[in-house]
Amino acid sequence: MSTNLPKVAWIGLGIMGSPMSENLIKAGYQVTGHTLEQDKIDRLVAAGGKGAASIAEAVRDADVVVTMVPASPQVEAIAYGPDGILENARRGALLIDMSSITPQTSVGLASRAKDKGIRVLDAPVSGGEAGAIEAVLSIMVGGEQSDFDAAQPLLQALGKTIVLCGPHGSGQTVKAANQLIVAVNIQACAEAVVFLEKSGVDLPAALDVLNGGLAGSTVLTRKKGNFIKRDFAPGFRIDLHHKDMGIVTDAARNVGAALPVGGVVAQLVASLRAQGDGGLDHSALLRSVERLSGS
Repeated sequence: MSTNLPKVAWIGLGIMGSPMSENLIKAGYQVTGHTLEQDKIDRLVAAGGKGAASIAEAVRDADVVVTMVPASPQVEAIAYGPDGILENARRGALLIDMSSITPQTSVGLASRAKDKGIRVLDAPVSGGEAGAIEAVLSIMVGGEQSDFDAAQPLLQALGKTIVLCGPHGSGQTVKAANQLIVAVNIQACAEAVVFLEKSGVDLPAALDVLNGGLAGSTVLTRKKGNFIKRDFAPGFRIDLHHKDMGIVTDAARNVGAALPVGGVVAQLVASLRAQGDGGLDHSALLRSVERLSGS
């Protein structure tokens, strides 16, 4: 285990956080993790990391603190207050928040952290569970160039495309755009699947040839099997995509950008969630098209 690498605290060991933290361990980093479920901490320990009973304990000696939690309220809960990151991390530490949250939350976090001498990057990711496991995530970053440069080696252990998009909050803005494109793409694929099946076409063959042309996409490559097998085990839950569509529609309204198709897909995601499918993978947008088509 290399000793000259920064010591890492990892807060949030969910579908994404667990494999990502394990990739850091494989890259030689000392990782101390904390999350709400003991079995997730046990998994980190089994992979060679250390467990911490609290956020304060996890971040106390860390050079870098990485957070990966579901949404803005959770980021604020772990960052602020007497037991939070800002009160317990040391001055000069770098906080990399990889959660997908509102740009405003990221800007506010950076401002409050600066008062404590803690540097911050917002660094949300795209690529889903598979991308996290394979360490090929796309990472969109907001913050200072010098902090981005310092974080580069660590981020390269987690992803393949790592880009500084601008000042604090910019990573979140780009992530919101990413979620808009992904949701609309899944919806279009889902409509095509129902259309093809109702037409009696061989679905796997059709999706293969479509994916080889201009209609091809990473979404279709990653989700083809989900559509064919109706396998909606969550890689990225509808609940989370619902949250993200709220972020992008709100952020777009703030800057005066119209999202006519995005608005419709946001409603379809919301309706799927209201029908009890929030825990399924976002490829389950197919279920909503099937219902509308009487399937």
